[in-house]
Amino acid sequence: MSENSASFEARLRNNAAAVEACLVGILGDQAQPDEITRPQPLLAAMRHGLLNGGKRLRPFLVMESAALLGGDPAAALRVGAALECVHSYSLVHDDLPAMDDDDLRRGQPTVHIAHGEANAILAGDSLLTLAFDIIAAPETRLADRQKTELVLSLARASGIGGMAGGQALDLAAEGSTLDEAGITTLQAMKTGALIRFACEAGAIIAGSADAERQLMRQYGEKIGLAFQLADDLLDLTADAETMGKATGKDAARGKGTLVALHGKDWTQTQLARLVQEAAALLQPFGDRADILNETARFVANRSH
Repeated sequence: MSENSASFEARLRNNAAAVEACLVGILGDQAQPDEITRPQPLLAAMRHGLLNGGKRLRPFLVMESAALLGGDPAAALRVGAALECVHSYSLVHDDLPAMDDDDLRRGQPTVHIAHGEANAILAGDSLLTLAFDIIAAPETRLADRQKTELVLSLARASGIGGMAGGQALDLAAEGSTLDEAGITTLQAMKTGALIRFACEAGAIIAGSADAERQLMRQYGEKIGLAFQLADDLLDLTADAETMGKATGKDAARGKGTLVALHGKDWTQTQLARLVQEAAALLQPFGDRADILNETARFVANRSH
């Protein structure tokens, strides 16, 4: 492992630990102002879906994008925690029998298996709502204009024209044959939109000019596509023990992916190209962008 890679992985672990600690505090037993009480069965299901390890890549992107552009690290941590709530809600709901019907997530029983379907649905609902609570709360020390921009951007990335819409397209595509444009649109919504938001959020937190915000958005789009290509490649080649979840399900359900359409060699070539394009976008920042360059390589080359 190179020195840069070792430094990156240590930073990824440290940031994940900080996000975990932040989320543990947010999901405490004590009701917050204007909350009446926090039902324990619901809180347990939320914790199961949220506090289950993972790389915390999306919060990492928020924090590192903000750091590159001079944004407040405490605010970036909380916005990253909010984004992780949205991501985790999507996994809780995607695992439900009516959706992907999965029993395993990160090597553990999925929330509906451990806590029942009703609590899993409510846990997802509550995690999504909590995300916007975290951004709007006074503990997130940003200007109201920045909070409004973050809420709007996250809502657009999460909803009908973003992640949720992408899941709807994904369900509709089972057993049908999507062309390359259809697959690309689906994946840009279902997976890419939240990763794009993570990078753009750093610029919003830093109060960056529009040019820098667009640059970070484009970087996020590149690594969002790389993340999905790598994920589809792993679904084809990795085993369930390595991944901590069932693999091979896309092929079994007849879901179209760019990997299935073009093959492994094409996919690896595309991943290398996306890493280069991400690095080219960050060139104006010089050595200060080393961590985000390593992030692009990590996303493209991950093994689980």
